[in-house]
Amino acid sequence: MWRPHSTRNRAWPHWGGGRPRNPWEGPDVVLPRESTVASRPGPAPRAGDGEAGAPVTRQVTHQVRTEEDLLAVRHAVRAATVEVGFGIVDQTRVVTAASELARNAYVHGGGGTLTIEQVRGPAGRGLRLIVKDDGPGIADLDTALTDGFTTGAGLGHGLGGARRLMDEFTVHSGAGQGTVVVATRWTVR
Repeated sequence: MWRPHSTRNRAWPHWGGGRPRNPWEGPDVVLPRESTVASRPGPAPRAGDGEAGAPVTRQVTHQVRTEEDLLAVRHAVRAATVEVGFGIVDQTRVVTAASELARNAYVHGGGGTLTIEQVRGPAGRGLRLIVKDDGPGIADLDTALTDGFTTGAGLGHGLGGARRLMDEFTVHSGAGQGTVVVATRWTVR
């Protein structure tokens, strides 16, 4: 018999006296490193670079190398959206965009990193996602952003879908040079 407050149910780390894991801390969190990604158009952003005068108030970088990392990224982004103050619909939008971008880095880029930055701008607070990989890059960026475009068995909603879910979205990529995606969502639009 399932009892949610039973000490016999140890599936959740916070049941039985354990403390919930903080996704901003832990062994899966790494410090951001300088990007070696060549970019097109313009210079590739680095983690910590503010866009449009938006200073970074908190930052954490996660490795994206395994399926488990994809799940950890989703949880970390969800926690960050709650901390910033997004409503449930915007939380879902940001988590979905992060999941799509991280999966693209994992599947097409051979892995990479996802940096979560809490930012403060003139209009309020926001969350910036910076996804980097050292994969083959995107040869035709315009085509890759088109709905329905896929290089695999997916539905082709990855980049285009993530772009629609966020307020600001830039892609820096070139064939053989890896990819950097910077996506920001603001609490006030």
